[in-house]
Amino acid sequence: MADFLVRGLSKRILDDLKRRAKRHGRSLQSETKQILQEAAGTLSRQEMNAILDKWSDRWKGHPPMGDSAEIIRELRQR
Repeated sequence: MADFLVRGLSKRILDDLKRRAKRHGRSLQSETKQILQEAAGTLSRQEMNAILDKWSDRWKGHPPMGDSAEIIRELRQR
């Protein structure tokens, strides 16, 4: 696996990355790697499934949205 160095990163960006890593419960290195993988579109199936599971858990208990055409018709009739 390759390594690389990023020079000239502003303190603000570094602080933002650290806060983001803390929110996600990851190290700064792990968070930066995740961001780069997402940007490059190279997430593994396991990583993608973990993301989908996280979002699935987040939406559990919420009612389904339903048919958008039906919702629009109902709104127009009001």
